[in-house]
Amino acid sequence: MEISIDTWASYHKYGSNTFGLGGGGPYSKSEEIDNDFVGYVNGAYKASGVVFAACLARMMIFSEARFVFQKVKNAKPGDVIDTPALDLLDTPWPNGTTGEMLARAIQDIDLCGNHYMLRQHEIGKGPRLRRLRPDWVTIVLSKEPSEALDCDVLGYIYKPGNTDVKAKWEVFPIDGSNGVVAHWSPIPDPDALYRGMSWMTPVIREIQSDKAISKHKLKFFEKGATPNIAVSLHESVSVEEFKEFKEVMDAQYNGLDNAYKTMYLGGGADVTSVGANIQQLDFATVTGIGESRIAAAARVHPTLLGITPGLGGSSLNEGNFDAAKDAFASGTMRPLWRSLCAAYSVLVTPPDGYRLWYSDKDISFLREDRQKVAMRQQTDATTISRYVMQGFKPESAVAAVLEDDLSLLDHTGLYSVQLLPPEISFADVNAAKKEKEGDDQEKSTDKPSKANNQPTGSKRKPVGRPPKESKDAWLDAVERGEPWEDEL
Repeated sequence: MEISIDTWASYHKYGSNTFGLGGGGPYSKSEEIDNDFVGYVNGAYKASGVVFAACLARMMIFSEARFVFQKVKNAKPGDVIDTPALDLLDTPWPNGTTGEMLARAIQDIDLCGNHYMLRQHEIGKGPRLRRLRPDWVTIVLSKEPSEALDCDVLGYIYKPGNTDVKAKWEVFPIDGSNGVVAHWSPIPDPDALYRGMSWMTPVIREIQSDKAISKHKLKFFEKGATPNIAVSLHESVSVEEFKEFKEVMDAQYNGLDNAYKTMYLGGGADVTSVGANIQQLDFATVTGIGESRIAAAARVHPTLLGITPGLGGSSLNEGNFDAAKDAFASGTMRPLWRSLCAAYSVLVTPPDGYRLWYSDKDISFLREDRQKVAMRQQTDATTISRYVMQGFKPESAVAAVLEDDLSLLDHTGLYSVQLLPPEISFADVNAAKKEKEGDDQEKSTDKPSKANNQPTGSKRKPVGRPPKESKDAWLDAVERGEPWEDEL
């Protein structure tokens, strides 16, 4: 039986044991998605503009990601790769794409709190994926949670159309003998062990209020776009005359097309304004409160939705907008991607040392502006340069900065500036330099130079690191106490 979202809301009684929302109730050896899925679709997703905007914002960004394999070493993430094993997620079904699959996945989560994906191997065609409608899936448990601690999932039953005809049921054991089922439920239902919950469940009342406000505004304009009025007639007017007057009044002044017309009344009729006009009703404030709560439940900032609470004051300033965007990416999208990769890991086989992960580098919405990118790259370049100056290998310095992992740094064993080995001090080099300079002066000829009248004829230069020779050869000469000679 399919019931409306309003009926579901009526079940949610705070003073009793009846909790219809979210599928509460006595424990059993199965966990089913109640018919609130249909109610959420027809009563919220297709009937509330705010709910649709929140779901669409989540879906448009979520479906932009792609799957990769990420290397994990010492519990730390590393490089990502793409292998043919990911082809199944790139083309999950004929003419299907990763984006379409992700859109269906987040839509199931928004409306139902659960998403099921089946991997089947068709003879002669290879593996493919099939989405299972969540409200037609039953989770089969080994025991009733209220009676035993060791309550595990035995498998899943798919009932097309929630049929009671068992011949039409499809059973998928947890061992994968009839296909592997991936179950994703990022928001656990506290009233169940394995079932998830939609983020709409706690804000059902707000969704109803938003729909009521929209209906109220529509009625306001349908009734003439003016305040409610009460027309009173003299007590001498008969019932028939009153009915005739009402018909003429409604025909001439009721409805949107008759708004703002001048009203002409005969003798004995008195018009009194009842209620408030649309400005006095302050729909913006009343609507904004409900919209903010719906946006908060969906984990989407009102500024990103373009709803009333996000369009006032400094909300649209560049800094505030960027902060809202970063919070949405880091606090909503990335946790969802991470949990989906964990759920989908049973559908593919990653290489040894790798895990199923996501890549969001190609999502333009999440890209930083050019100024921030330039500042970040400048900071990274400065850090890499300092690492190299301190004697770390350049390639290890780059890897450490890009991966944000200092354990990747690999030292050359040489110090900075002159890059001297640690066993040689600057004092030893200076002493050797002075000694060699003295030897060079004693062996030089007395023939004056034409330029500075100094002795010439020596091919030797003061001990120091020659610019065109290797460091190792120079250090060897210093250690042996031999003078360094350069060829002319």
